[in-house]
Amino acid sequence: MAKVASLALVLLLALSLAIMGGCTTTEGGDTTTSTIYLVVFMVLLFGIFYFLIIRPQRKRQQEHQELTEGLSPGDRVITIGGIYGRIESVREDSVILKVESGATIRVAKNGIAGKQIETQ
Repeated sequence: MAKVASLALVLLLALSLAIMGGCTTTEGGDTTTSTIYLVVFMVLLFGIFYFLIIRPQRKRQQEHQELTEGLSPGDRVITIGGIYGRIESVREDSVILKVESGATIRVAKNGIAGKQIETQ
């Protein structure tokens, strides 16, 4: 994903240089054409940023929200800090995890990175 974003930024830079180079007017030149190019460039720029940055981020946020809403006691989870545990209870904004040593810890729901895949 990072390679795609880097390539997109390089292409945007090249495109912007090409369009901005054509936006200069000569003596008595028509500025309408350069304005149209500038508007088209801005729309393309927003479209590329939307599809490469904004849309995937919203999708990740929605998936994480669905994960946190679907937590239930007994689920095995991994926290953002790398702690593995089993959910003992779920509250509105936090969960109580029981870790391997038997200790229980309270973790914010947003601190849950994902569910463990059950392997047997």
